[in-house]
Amino acid sequence: MEKDLSLGAAWMNGHVLPISQATIPVNDWGLVHSDITYDVVPVINGAFFRFEEYLSRFFSSMESLYLDPGMNKSEVQKALHQMVSQSGLRDSYVAMVCSRGRPKIPGSRDPRDCENHFFAWCVPYVHVIKPEIIDQGATAWISQNVYRIPEESVNPRVKNYHWGDFTQGIFEAKDNKYETVILLDFDGNVTEGPGFNVFAIKDGVLITPDRGVLAGVSRKTVLEIADYLGIGTSIRPLSVDELLAADEVFLSSSGGGVIPIVRVNETIYGNGVKGPISVRLNETYWQWTTLEKYRDPINYIA
Repeated sequence: MEKDLSLGAAWMNGHVLPISQATIPVNDWGLVHSDITYDVVPVINGAFFRFEEYLSRFFSSMESLYLDPGMNKSEVQKALHQMVSQSGLRDSYVAMVCSRGRPKIPGSRDPRDCENHFFAWCVPYVHVIKPEIIDQGATAWISQNVYRIPEESVNPRVKNYHWGDFTQGIFEAKDNKYETVILLDFDGNVTEGPGFNVFAIKDGVLITPDRGVLAGVSRKTVLEIADYLGIGTSIRPLSVDELLAADEVFLSSSGGGVIPIVRVNETIYGNGVKGPISVRLNETYWQWTTLEKYRDPINYIA
């Protein structure tokens, strides 16, 4: 029977299977301890976008966490190509994951006794905020009760599944009728949100936090686009007061590119209309996804 991969596929132990059939053991430390790292690379119109940079960050995260799945970059890249090719998805959210795995010695509490393993999965392209909501005017809530896990405890530059703070923040945002959440650090500075970096625009300059955040590839792309367009940038602490006093606010994510925000808490930007600089940056972002130098085309199976 032919496998239906249209809703998503997974790569596990050298085989591609429907995502609904992909499993990990119940005692895998990636599950029971969140001892795991991952990265996400978007597929846009049949090609991976900036694949090498996502792949390099993934391997850097594994190194930071003492994880080694026994695969090199070219092997991981080949696995992802195989999986997406067989799925047939031309626009996709593609995750590469390395978990600590199960202890090879039953009952061991030593992470060195676990057998690390790699797996991957892909689904149709994911938007962190749906395009129709962005068109209507996307909103964000600055949590009043939840703070970002300090980077001294969990390094945000290592992509991880420690979403306890984000998840509680999302509930708070939804309860207050906002689309997503932005978390502050304990000094009252803006950090990031679930799956995105945060930017403010003031007097034509882009400002984005320098601490407590993932060094997002989309964030990097936005900064490069700003330089290309002659727009000034500043990477530094961003206070909540400065964010609320901005001319425009937007998010950056591999799940949507540049995402204009028209309201944060009670502050409305641009009379509730997407800001012109945010719109220009977003248009350029999607133009860049078509550039050959950033694309790693997929050879789809006929």
